[in-house]
Amino acid sequence: MVLRLHYNLEKLSMGLVGAIILAASVGGLVEIAPLFTIDETVEIPADLRPLTPLELAGREIYMREGCYACHSQMVRSLADEIDRYGPYSLASESAWDHPMLWGSKRTGPDLARLGGKYSDAWQVAHLTDPRAVVPASIMPAYPWLMQTLDTSGLPGALATLARLGVPYDAAMVAGAEADARAQAAPDGAGTDAFRERHGDRPVQRAFDGDPAHLTEMDAVVAYLQSLGTQTEAARLAQEGTAP
Repeated sequence: MVLRLHYNLEKLSMGLVGAIILAASVGGLVEIAPLFTIDETVEIPADLRPLTPLELAGREIYMREGCYACHSQMVRSLADEIDRYGPYSLASESAWDHPMLWGSKRTGPDLARLGGKYSDAWQVAHLTDPRAVVPASIMPAYPWLMQTLDTSGLPGALATLARLGVPYDAAMVAGAEADARAQAAPDGAGTDAFRERHGDRPVQRAFDGDPAHLTEMDAVVAYLQSLGTQTEAARLAQEGTAP
């Protein structure tokens, strides 16, 4: 009976198209429906901090250069991955990422726990000429990141993310450009204001080695050094000590 029905359906092109659309719609609904309850199913960690303006600028450049196509930011719950990369990733860690950069496609290593693993100087050298530090690397070089960082879009970026639920207040939005410069110039005049708005947790230093010149390299390295440091939720969950 089922085979006959399927045979008859195949002879009716429009019927077959309708059946495909129906099947795809049901499958899509099953996958999409849970996302409407994401606020109830993902509990945001109490210690999760948003990216600073400089880190956010670095994230945008990271996406612009297509880095996410070769480097995932999702440690899967497999023993070998946990041994290599650290605690498996939690959805709550990416609660304020727009868009999130999860995925399992890797040409290079996963970067979810990269922050603090290498020095700023190593990151700058690696981005400028990957084979200078990893001879077998197939990663392209990004020497142009030493160009001046355009900070004019940062206030608008923070304001947009604030509307999406990221906890940026009016002072953070207004001070976005100044805070980007201050994070890469720790001895500058804006240090106190930066700390007042973003606290003591974000690292503050000349990421590209030159505090007098704010570059895209500063931004990308600041972002890379933030990965895995925005919350302790994953580590605590793996250790079984999460509140």
